[in-house]
Amino acid sequence: MAASPTPPVLEVRDLRIALPPGADRDHAADGIDLTMAPGQTLCLVGESGSGKSVIAQAIMGMLPPVLRMERGRITLQGTETPPQRSDRFNRLRGTQVAMVFQDAVSSLNPIQRVGRQLEEILQVHGVPQSQRRKRVMDMLAAVQLPDPDRAYRSYPHEMSGGQAQRIVIAGALLLNPALLIADEPTTALDVTTQAEILDLIDGLKKKFDTSVLFITHDFGVVADIADHVVVLKDGLIVEHGAAESVLRAPQHAYTKRLLDAASLEGRAQGGDAGAPVLTVRDLNLTYRRGFFFNRTEVAAVRDVNLTLHKGQTLAVVGESGSGKSSLAKCLLRLEDVESGTIAFKGQDITHERGRALRDFRARVQVVLQDPFGALDPRFRTLDAVAEGPIIHGVPRKQAHERARQMLERVGLGPQAAARYPQEFSGGQRQRICIARALVLEPEVLIADEAVSALDVSIQVQILDLFTELQKSLGFSMVFITHDLHVAAAISDRVLVMQNGRVVEEGPTAEVFEHPQKDYTRDLLNSAPGRKGGLAA
Repeated sequence: MAASPTPPVLEVRDLRIALPPGADRDHAADGIDLTMAPGQTLCLVGESGSGKSVIAQAIMGMLPPVLRMERGRITLQGTETPPQRSDRFNRLRGTQVAMVFQDAVSSLNPIQRVGRQLEEILQVHGVPQSQRRKRVMDMLAAVQLPDPDRAYRSYPHEMSGGQAQRIVIAGALLLNPALLIADEPTTALDVTTQAEILDLIDGLKKKFDTSVLFITHDFGVVADIADHVVVLKDGLIVEHGAAESVLRAPQHAYTKRLLDAASLEGRAQGGDAGAPVLTVRDLNLTYRRGFFFNRTEVAAVRDVNLTLHKGQTLAVVGESGSGKSSLAKCLLRLEDVESGTIAFKGQDITHERGRALRDFRARVQVVLQDPFGALDPRFRTLDAVAEGPIIHGVPRKQAHERARQMLERVGLGPQAAARYPQEFSGGQRQRICIARALVLEPEVLIADEAVSALDVSIQVQILDLFTELQKSLGFSMVFITHDLHVAAAISDRVLVMQNGRVVEEGPTAEVFEHPQKDYTRDLLNSAPGRKGGLAA
């Protein structure tokens, strides 16, 4: 008698999830069909709002009450799942299906040691106390933490972003589930840490015989890990198939657009080499914390030199902790440097105070990473953009008119002026932040990870906007990023930082095509899509 075939790890049939009244469409997901074989990695790909995370919540039985599952059937290893938010789902989570979220640190209890949190998972599922510590220590070693014993005793805030994500993965795999759902687990990490986590998930999938449902907006990630791809747009599946087939011969225009956004192709502008606007020489910044025996020192910026010319974009790249944002704070005069000089148009502004510093800050503006936290939710858009000119002495009526014109230039219509930040998407909020920075007509714009919180297709729109505005307004730009795709797309020159120092600098195309330093080569080889040949 022939053995019965192994059932799929996951089957989703005709899933429809309704959005609340007043949403921009009727359904978060509609007519979704998925099938996952044992040991498979399936990538759900799409922009924010495409329905990826809602589908994952439904599989986990965690749909919020405002989202109603109108119809559909979800089975795990051949058994239909209970109704959403049913207590019976508690027996499935961890043992049959587990989930890893994007923000690892917020997934962990900040006031409880890591080991205790992981042991609690085993306790809830009835694992005897005598077995818990060994199980946890074995799993901390399996996720390749350099010192499992230290990790066990640590609090989450004592871990780096990559280490925290490894701990969350360890917790998800403790009970050896058949299906691991990973929801954008590498988006917030720098390229080398991204590559490490992707390799880790792939290795653990094989070691623990687990299937992986990987949610991402980045086709570079898909190229590295996927067996099968499902592309979502506005809650609908627009394309699906074997990863190689979708990557090499996409059929839908939306899939092609996402692939174009993931391509590591430079679109450098060739800014002129006129008089320097910003010159930095032998810059040093050290952070000192604690007193006496507990005193620690961190060399955040070490002997950095750079020159930014009029109309030019200089990308500053490196991993987390390389000194990029600390350098930005120095350039904005938000930190007092230990030594070295910062000159703006030939004038030393390293130690300026009072009126001179205020005038400098009007000429050098910043766009930050988080468009959600950068805007006061109590301010209408018009008031938020006009605030800078008013502070610098422009009459209110004139400031409001300049703000309206700038909002239009960044692609937001007149109706945006009266709305509040929470009424906009992430990409729209970043346009408001750009308008707020440029309304003062600065000569230098510093963009610190200004697109890292956005989907890849929205990133392309914002990068195009920066390029267009730079050509028309003539400002120079320092673009700080851990994403080499972004650096290639926006910059004329690139400066590579490691441990506070500049390890390589030159024209972007030259550095990316012929890197001279091992660290630069490692960064380039870690870029999502390189392993799958997408970013070549």
